[in-house]
Amino acid sequence: MTELRRKHDGAFKARVVLEAIRGQKTIAELACEYGVHPNQITTWKKQFMEQLPGIFSKGSNNIEKSYEQEKEALLKKIGQLEMERDWLQKKLNTFPLKKGKG
Repeated sequence: MTELRRKHDGAFKARVVLEAIRGQKTIAELACEYGVHPNQITTWKKQFMEQLPGIFSKGSNNIEKSYEQEKEALLKKIGQLEMERDWLQKKLNTFPLKKGKG
């Protein structure tokens, strides 16, 4: 029987990683205590250590880049939709309107 994957929230991961960094318990002990695989704790710790320098730099810069990328993608999509609308309007105007019998 297969087990369902558990999804851990950021607070849980942070608590486990902080205990791993303190070094008061081994990774194996923490894995047993929190019910996660030791490799998972190592992965979370690595991710934390990679992102740590960015915490103290200007974090708004990353957010601004994200907003700018999203804005560019949305403007591109708007342009594409306007072109499609104009093309469809042009094609619609090429067909003569038929008057109904009445």
